[in-house]
Amino acid sequence: MMQIQRIKEISDQELYQFLSYCMSPKPERIIHECKNYKTLKNRELYGIYFENELTGIIGLIHHTLETELKHIAVHPNHRNKGLGSKLIEEIQKLTSSAPIIAETDREAVNFYKKNGFIITSLGEKYPGVERFKCIYNFMKAKHPQHNLGGNS
Repeated sequence: MMQIQRIKEISDQELYQFLSYCMSPKPERIIHECKNYKTLKNRELYGIYFENELTGIIGLIHHTLETELKHIAVHPNHRNKGLGSKLIEEIQKLTSSAPIIAETDREAVNFYKKNGFIITSLGEKYPGVERFKCIYNFMKAKHPQHNLGGNS
């Protein structure tokens, strides 16, 4: 049975492991993010559990007008089963009207597109690395504008 819930307690080792799946392999950066999730009030982690085993996480930063999807990671043994999309769907339900933003690389752009995000290139943010801004606007996604007549 699959279940998604807010993570209130997670060991440093387990959090480090999941963040290492979706971050640059620099230990100091991963350790810094682990500390942020455990100390900053505007940070939140949700986990997807399969048969009571944590198989994926999604990390959020709540801002005044939007929610930033900072990290999403699924254990390598559980990838390509739709778990990442299920995490996104849950966050879309929880944030209901606030836009969700994320930044990603070319490798993950199609994942975000598939989940209803609008993608914009940020250009080459780092030498040789193009980054992309991904925005999920609840109102636009749930209530698309229709052409109500006229010749446009």
